[in-house]
Amino acid sequence: MIPQPARRSGRASVFSTSHGSRSGPFGWLEWALLSGVALFWGSAFSLVDLGLESFAPAAVTWVRVVLGFVILLSFKVSRRPVERADWWRIAVLGMTWVVIPFTLFPIAQQHIDSALAGMLTALVPIYSTIIAAVMLSKLPESRQTFGIVLGAIGVVGISLPAVQDSGSSAWGVMLVIFATLAYGLSITLAVPLQQRYGAPAAMMRALGVAAVLTMPTGIIGLADSEWHAGPVAAVAVLGVFSTGTAFVLMAALVGRVGPTRGSAPIYILPVVAMALGMAFRGDVVVPLQWAGTGLVTLGAWLTSRRER
Repeated sequence: MIPQPARRSGRASVFSTSHGSRSGPFGWLEWALLSGVALFWGSAFSLVDLGLESFAPAAVTWVRVVLGFVILLSFKVSRRPVERADWWRIAVLGMTWVVIPFTLFPIAQQHIDSALAGMLTALVPIYSTIIAAVMLSKLPESRQTFGIVLGAIGVVGISLPAVQDSGSSAWGVMLVIFATLAYGLSITLAVPLQQRYGAPAAMMRALGVAAVLTMPTGIIGLADSEWHAGPVAAVAVLGVFSTGTAFVLMAALVGRVGPTRGSAPIYILPVVAMALGMAFRGDVVVPLQWAGTGLVTLGAWLTSRRER
């Protein structure tokens, strides 16, 4: 029987997680949630690149967060009451899943292209597996450990061409690696919240916290930005679909299948990001990076297999 989170949230540590409510193979709903997240998040990197043509990085972050928050706030299910004791967890979730990565990715993408940023996000399932193992006090199986090692080797292959190219690219790679670590932590933290209140209620509040925290730099960024139709449309889509909608889908998925298997959309995300980056942004992907992405994806897949 799968353990469920404590009914009274105040009894659990902020940095804790729980198993998913569904341990069986993915059904049609899980695959639908997975596909939606992969599409929305995979396209986000190209949308950020387009938005940066007119907007300052801080403005891109704040506008997308505010739009995502407003979209979720408009639904009654998102306004479901939340226990006061869980607000600390929601605040941490807003920091790790929104503020930190949303701030770092636009800065990083001033130094690296969208395809490379997308490829590096394949680290997220590996991070989430390690963090979930610590929180659940259960070491990964040998198969999962092998997957983590493969992922580490793959990241070297993905990053090496960019790092050798320039120090500026190396800085961008480091920022993305740190942002994906925050994503890995946030996926584990989201599971109990989704199971208690539902994905819309949990993510609406997390985005609200993030909107407040990013407001000062966002307003300053807007003052340094220009308004052109293409970038404005890109940031609008980024906020409505790649933020508000995608976060609800992802939180729903991890609540059902747990933090390790719930990171499965990230396997497809680099492929979507690379395809869109090459097709619409002129990004170049060298063979070593393709091989590295394959290793990271294989490693992530191994970490997500159902435990024996």
